[in-house]
Amino acid sequence: MTSRLVLSAFLLFSTVAGVKLDDTVNVNGQNLVLNGAGIRKKLFIKVYVGALYLSAKQSNAAAILASDAPRRMVMHFVFNVGKGKIAEGWDEGLEANTPNASAEVKVNFKTLASWMEDMKSGQQIVLTYVPGTGTTVDVNGHTKGTLAGKATADAILATWIGPKPGPGGDFKNAVLGR
Repeated sequence: MTSRLVLSAFLLFSTVAGVKLDDTVNVNGQNLVLNGAGIRKKLFIKVYVGALYLSAKQSNAAAILASDAPRRMVMHFVFNVGKGKIAEGWDEGLEANTPNASAEVKVNFKTLASWMEDMKSGQQIVLTYVPGTGTTVDVNGHTKGTLAGKATADAILATWIGPKPGPGGDFKNAVLGR
């Protein structure tokens, strides 16, 4: 009996670098599955564990970006990072992966950067895209607001799975479940 309970509990979450990640999350009544998770490193320092949730597992970045379906990105910090560094990462990710971003997307990224806070180990940033609503940004358990538009949602996700992902190719492959 005990081994069944342990196995059942194990099936409810995955662990990456000591961070427990739910295997599924509910967004607007729809279950999303953990597509993959990776570790963002800067030099040799583990900065955060990133997890990507989709309605169905998918390893093709272009197909994920083309889909207009709910999705969630979770950044679980395992190292303290200042808000300026996080904002800088968003700016660099936009420039590298969406070089022809519209004025609206650029304004939304400025807003996203302004919502960042100093993050301590154990804290999270959660970005949840819902079609027709936009991307809701939660920082350390507090909803900062919602950024309108699929183009903004795609640009945010492209910072992870675009042609030049800020966290690197290994991270991209990990969140794509490769």
